[in-house]
Amino acid sequence: MTLHVQHHISDELLLDYATGNLAEGWSIAVATHLALCPACRDRLSFMEHTGGQLLEATEVTDKEVSPADSWAAMKAKMAAQGSVRTPAAKPVAAPRDLPILPEPLRSYLGGDIHDLKWRALGRGAYHIPIKTGDKESQVRLLKIPAGKPVPEHSHGGRELTLVLKGAFTDGATVFKRGDIEEADETLTHQPVATPDDDCICLAVTDAPLKFKSLLVRLVQPVLGI
Repeated sequence: MTLHVQHHISDELLLDYATGNLAEGWSIAVATHLALCPACRDRLSFMEHTGGQLLEATEVTDKEVSPADSWAAMKAKMAAQGSVRTPAAKPVAAPRDLPILPEPLRSYLGGDIHDLKWRALGRGAYHIPIKTGDKESQVRLLKIPAGKPVPEHSHGGRELTLVLKGAFTDGATVFKRGDIEEADETLTHQPVATPDDDCICLAVTDAPLKFKSLLVRLVQPVLGI
């Protein structure tokens, strides 16, 4: 089986990860995506190398440099070397005997998919909340039955969804293993698991989802989503 990752982490999010400015929950999602995506590992390596060069070339002054200025300098440096856009993903060999859950996620959950104890969400869906040390994000593993939709919702903040098994569609876009979707307050959507297999995803949010269905909103505090 060959893995082709098509949907990647944004430059801004990857830079925050590289500089240690992400809370633990977001970092879990980014690190797990990086374990599956050699293209983003290459981007991270390039950012770290470029950042080191910028640091060495920067004269020490009394003027404080803002994060925005640092990011602008980083993008200018990357543009000069033709590396601003996301590079094409390289196929990754993924033998069937490899774990479904890569590190570091597997250690957070204490095992691979077949070792886990799922909690029912209703309508055949399941989840596993993942404890972290930060109070900014909520992290959970989701299992959506093949061919079934997630209730339509918008967002009170940012949401990262990383596919680990199976796939889902969001409109005309398909997200498969290794793909990551980044959503914010501007997006209202209803992802649907593809009919060939259950979809297992890692989801990270920083605010409760805003569901369209009244019934889902009523049970939302109990489910903690």
